Amino acid sequence: MPEERVRIREVQTLSDDWYLLRKTTFDYRRADGRWQTLTRETYDRGHGAVILLYNRARRGVILVRQFRYATFGDGHDGFLVEAPAGLLDRASPEDRIRAEAEEETGHRVTDVRKVFEAFMSPGSVTERVHFFVAEYDAASRAGEGGGLEEEGEDIEVLELSIDDAVGMMASGAIRDGKTIMLLQYAQLHLFPRDQA
Repeated sequence: MPEERVRIREVQTLSDDWYLLRKTTFDYRRADGRWQTLTRETYDRGHGAVILLYNRARRGVILVRQFRYATFGDGHDGFLVEAPAGLLDRASPEDRIRAEAEEETGHRVTDVRKVFEAFMSPGSVTERVHFFVAEYDAASRAGEGGGLEEEGEDIEVLELSIDDAVGMMASGAIRDGKTIMLLQYAQLHLFPRDQA
């Protein structure tokens, strides 16, 4: 049995409104064997999934632009260019990301491929994000996209060349971490330089 490293002392709920914010006091056994009492706040918003839709023949990707209040409140204009994403809401990552792709972009994709998963902000947020890719073409277009109005979504669909998307990443026009990770994955695995 592994050595005990954490003993929970107290868990307080600070907010249970939009998502769950907790304050936990715990004892942590340091590498030298001494115990230290620490307090951390964690924000639990559930787990999520994100997808990069790509068209290898056209060297294209589909991204979306939408308003994000948290970035607006931090001095940005609030409009981020992102890969389609959403919270799992008790669905499997594969099912949820298929639905999100269609809601946000209008493309119905069935063959989604998981490429990795990651904790996006492990110092304070419990969310684990599942990263997917899927090919799109004219036949996968099932609607207009744009998101769900009842969820406050007002999404613009962007079809870009991979080169333009990478240029936007380099210029700072794309600042979303999960999107940057997927575009870098695409550069390495979906659109390698020897195919340019």
